Amino acid sequence: MANNRATKSGFAAEAQRKINSKYNEDHAQECLEWIKIITNEPINTSGDMDNFFEILKDGTLLCRLVNVIKPGSVKKINENKMAFKCMENINNFLEVAREMGVPAQETFQTVDLWERQNLNSVVICLQSLGRKGAQYGQPSIGPKEADKNVRNFSEDQLRAGQGVISLQYGSNKGANQSGINFGNTRHM
Repeated sequence: MANNRATKSGFAAEAQRKINSKYNEDHAQECLEWIKIITNEPINTSGDMDNFFEILKDGTLLCRLVNVIKPGSVKKINENKMAFKCMENINNFLEVAREMGVPAQETFQTVDLWERQNLNSVVICLQSLGRKGAQYGQPSIGPKEADKNVRNFSEDQLRAGQGVISLQYGSNKGANQSGINFGNTRHM
């Protein structure tokens, strides 16, 4: 689909170059290797942008990935290469990823992958999903997720915090707004 579009020029081309500059081949390769381990699919794990796009663009591998991690999560994987069927696969993957705990800010839009608009956001989503792997008995990638550090304060501790005098935070040394004029004075 991305091949059917007119080439970008001017500001749009510059914006696309900036988006593409964030793409990291090492991270993409790590994601593809992780997918290969989980799905046992014979894929090329090269992290270059063209290979990453070609392997993932129809969404079938992504759907198989989440079905291995969480069996039965995508009911029907469309093998048809028609645009709306491929986009439906990508959308199904994204829904399952959100259900598995991938934060909304770490997911991507369907067109980011299908039209090759922002492959870096696809890598970020796969890394985030990869961190969830251990929760589902699968290998994980990337840094370990942080654990919650819930703090419980007693009523005495909360009351002690209310006893702080606000002037201990600092003062403005009696400053006020007297004598401040904006603009010119009115001449009569």
